[in-house]
Amino acid sequence: MKFVVVGTGGVGGYFGGKLSTSGTDVWFIARGEHLATMRRNGLTVHSDDGTFRIPPGKMTDDPRTVGLADVILFCVKSYDTGFAARTLAPMLTKNSVVICLQNGVDNEEKIQRAIQTGNVYGGATYIYSTITGPGVITQTGRLKKIVFGPIETSDKRGKPILDTLVAAGINAELTDDIQSALWTKFIFIAAVGGVTALTRHTLGEILATESERTMLEHAMRETEAVAKALRVNIPSGIIDKMFETLRSMNTNTYSSMYHDLLNGKPLEIEAFSGTVIRFGDTLGIPTPTHRTIYAGLQPYHLKHSQNR
Repeated sequence: MKFVVVGTGGVGGYFGGKLSTSGTDVWFIARGEHLATMRRNGLTVHSDDGTFRIPPGKMTDDPRTVGLADVILFCVKSYDTGFAARTLAPMLTKNSVVICLQNGVDNEEKIQRAIQTGNVYGGATYIYSTITGPGVITQTGRLKKIVFGPIETSDKRGKPILDTLVAAGINAELTDDIQSALWTKFIFIAAVGGVTALTRHTLGEILATESERTMLEHAMRETEAVAKALRVNIPSGIIDKMFETLRSMNTNTYSSMYHDLLNGKPLEIEAFSGTVIRFGDTLGIPTPTHRTIYAGLQPYHLKHSQNR
């Protein structure tokens, strides 16, 4: 089975690297200095599993050089979805599966509209992993998991993909209700990403400040209300469980959106608060907290996008 990682950042680099070291045929698509270093020195992944290295060779910025793929792990930032999806055509057959491992809940539809053949699966990743230097990925923490599944539940191509992931030592789960997994994660990341970036505070500082803790909870509950209105299966009491998880985490941490803001990069604000607002408007559900987050962060996204 041939895999292609589109967007070799923290998520794609780690999971693609695990697949490659297990003997699976994996190509890595990247760009810029990150790609140039990978072509010279390979890809190095530092992890709780130990450090492993993928030798140079199957690394490119041109999908036309890759050939046909069985599985594409689609890992680009949400604001690059349209552009990256339109580059997939040379790698796709009618049996190809594109597994979307992005943040957000509507990227799968955008990818499916952009491709002429192949099928899109949704995917939720649970991992803290990032590029820490050109050609270097660093993963921290014990949680390293993929939950994925077809948007159309009648599709049966997921089982051999699951078997390949598990054989590579990846904690993977195939589900027939991917929308539940996507939205449950989205309730968490849209709130945490937005509030840490807006306040410039760590999780610990937010939890210790009543006004910020309340903002975080309200952001979660707005997203939960939207999901339930869409008839998504959301576990009962999930927000209380999320706060229990937050209190058990390293409270000196920020979100990736905060780091993007700090480093002058575009923000995934449209995929987070922007999406909650749009669904809320359609469904008649108020989203005042996400509107505040969006108003505070969207100008930075526009400014940083112009500087790319």
